[in-house]
Amino acid sequence: MPRTLHPSHIFALAVLASACTERPPLERYGFLARLGRDTISVESVARYRDRIVSDEVDRFPEVRRRHTELALAGDGSLRHMDMRVLTPAAPAASRDRRIVADITPDSVRVTLTDGTGTHVMRQGTDGMLAIPHVPQMYGLIELYLAAALQRGAAEHLPRGTDIRLRQFYPDREFSHYPRRLHRGSVRPMGGDTVELRHDWLAGIGVAIVDSNRRMLSYSGDRTTYKVQVTRLSDPPDVPAIGDRFAAAEQARGGAVALSVRDTLRATIGPAAFSVDYGRPLARGRTLLGGVIPYDYVWRTGANAATQFMTSAPIMLGTIALAPGTYTLWTVPHTDRVMLVVNSQHGQWGTEHDGKYDIGTTPLAMASPASPVEKFTISVTPRDDRSGVLALEWGSFRWTAPIIVR
Repeated sequence: MPRTLHPSHIFALAVLASACTERPPLERYGFLARLGRDTISVESVARYRDRIVSDEVDRFPEVRRRHTELALAGDGSLRHMDMRVLTPAAPAASRDRRIVADITPDSVRVTLTDGTGTHVMRQGTDGMLAIPHVPQMYGLIELYLAAALQRGAAEHLPRGTDIRLRQFYPDREFSHYPRRLHRGSVRPMGGDTVELRHDWLAGIGVAIVDSNRRMLSYSGDRTTYKVQVTRLSDPPDVPAIGDRFAAAEQARGGAVALSVRDTLRATIGPAAFSVDYGRPLARGRTLLGGVIPYDYVWRTGANAATQFMTSAPIMLGTIALAPGTYTLWTVPHTDRVMLVVNSQHGQWGTEHDGKYDIGTTPLAMASPASPVEKFTISVTPRDDRSGVLALEWGSFRWTAPIIVR
């Protein structure tokens, strides 16, 4: 009886077969993405005249190992992608996936093959560059930038002009694809700086490129992802790092979200409170003035906006609130911090709309007894009519009084 190979063996054989048939590349390099002190992804890239071969592993939050071959058109844009994705902790039907994409000036045809069969999707590109989007695969981000910059140069676009793109998603099920490809843009800012925007980035990524349009570094400080990416002259040992990632995931019993969602519940006398919020980790990063920029509205947590519910009328600082659900935002300055209460709720944390602000109130600034690794919100009663709302992270502790009316 023929022996059935484990998906991880099939994946490894595919990588080995590809390596054995390749001519020597023009260049080998890699990328390392970190969130604070934690490594999020590593990638080894081999660049040929008209092809790119990438081996990458990321944990965002599931561990995924990828072998990707990209065929390029004469203008540096992508014309064909063949990606194998192994997700060790996924159900058997989706653990080993192959995503093949064929790109023309007018359309993208994506074929997904996994344990459920083969599925095909076709979408229009509106005549724009089309690039696959994998959040922590920076060989693709580099291709994104280089192809757009080359097109901008060919069309003699002035500095600061957006070069528009379309993007598709290798990690998505077809049932979750948007009806139209999502939009993105690359904006040369002069010198070696390039900005990247797209629908799922939630902010502006900033890349530093050289004269050959190679990406030397990337900063996600102005995006939701907050990663820092460096180019490696020596490709990393992706298989060994992938083994460590997978072992750690298995030891934890599965993937752990980078910023877990939590719900606080508390009471002050007759009033019941709940706060639903994302809890990012400090990870050794500079928080105030870094992860949390001064003079800008902060979502007061991570991911979706922070929701605050009260069952009774209260005063939160100087703001009178009726029973209901609100969102909490903060605006830190070097000398003070303001709490903003907004009547909208259920939105993403980058979607603050000031016209729905109910009011602002100052927060008292102090330091916790010891550094707080995971962002923490608490409501603590003082008596049956008063208490304190506290926001703690790293070396800061911000508080506002609560009075039950």
